[in-house]
Amino acid sequence: MNLRTLLLPAACLAVAASVQAAPRLDGHRLVVEAADVQQYLDGSFPRSQKALGGLLALTVSQPRLTLPAGSRLDLQFDLAAGAGGGAPRPVGNVQLSSGLRYDAQTRGFHLDQPSVETFRPAVAGAELDSATRGLLNTWLADYARREPIYRIEPAIANVMGALQVKTIGIENGRIAVDFNKDLGALVPQGLLGH
Repeated sequence: MNLRTLLLPAACLAVAASVQAAPRLDGHRLVVEAADVQQYLDGSFPRSQKALGGLLALTVSQPRLTLPAGSRLDLQFDLAAGAGGGAPRPVGNVQLSSGLRYDAQTRGFHLDQPSVETFRPAVAGAELDSATRGLLNTWLADYARREPIYRIEPAIANVMGALQVKTIGIENGRIAVDFNKDLGALVPQGLLGH
């Protein structure tokens, strides 16, 4: 099983990098709007994971983000699976919840301890079989480790790398990050919305 094979079209990465909006600054706090995260996600999907030497492929598409109050976000995906190089067929919709973490190396926010909450099959009565569930969990762990759900602009991320993140949470439908210092004095004027 080739667990590391993750197809990342270069065009999707270029689109994702170009559509992000600047986060807002409020003293020690950096705020990212849900719409900006959703826009970044839209440019980063679909994604595929292959296993068993390419005999099985899982395609994850149509990410839908919800930021309820608290420390965990909700994210839904549509799943399709294909076997033997055949066209992917719809499997269903997966809803997961996840915490957030900031990674200075990727300059982005990543899923932290994602958990599948519900599965709605594409065909009534169908279930998520063990092979597909295993591939989904492998993809999800790899995605959470390697890929951000939102990437901060490098000029801002360079400043953030020198600061300590105190808390990351979700407030009023936004990702809110509190730092140990006031960002206003460190971030050049014009990089952030106020």
